[in-house]
Amino acid sequence: MNNIEVIQELYRAFREKDYDAFLRISTEDLEWVQNEGFPGGATHKGASEVVERVFKANNNNWEGFAYEIKEFLDAGRSVIVIGMYTGRHRVSSKSMRAAAAHVYDLRDGKVCRFRMFADTKTIWDAMS
Repeated sequence: MNNIEVIQELYRAFREKDYDAFLRISTEDLEWVQNEGFPGGATHKGASEVVERVFKANNNNWEGFAYEIKEFLDAGRSVIVIGMYTGRHRVSSKSMRAAAAHVYDLRDGKVCRFRMFADTKTIWDAMS
């Protein structure tokens, strides 16, 4: 797979909650960086920690949480994905659409780092 295909597989794994596939396409030393101000945002180390503290947490807090992809950009050893977070907060029942960009760095055909840049105000507004 080329780098964009690896990232497309990663999003498929997210959508289908195929955590085994996510573990296969991530390096053991994966660094997952959510931008400052993002609810629950932090830097996570290792794919298993990302599954537990990011993906499962999002599913617990949001109904229909998703990332709508608008565009993939090939940047050599990195892939940039432009899109929107969507979902309905389980407590407030408010919906959100928040612009975001994801930057993935790859090493030997696997994801080794993720950096997220999102409109966190829109997300926090939906939570209140």
